[in-house]
Amino acid sequence: MTTTMTIRLEESLKTRLDKIADATQRSKSFLANEALREYIDLNEWQIKEIKAGIKEADRGDFASDEEIEAIFTKWS
Repeated sequence: MTTTMTIRLEESLKTRLDKIADATQRSKSFLANEALREYIDLNEWQIKEIKAGIKEADRGDFASDEEIEAIFTKWS
């Protein structure tokens, strides 16, 4: 199922989108949908990971001094 959404674009961004649509023989709607999907997927993942990190910190679940030292030693 799809739905229609109207957005305002900067003129330069619309021009760039037009060029990519022509070059790839894809519709602007298809390209915009793909770009939004990737943006939303990335941001959902980042938010999920940040929330998980905050929960770990709230539990006091931190690396020990020895674990951190081992990492620095490994990468030095």
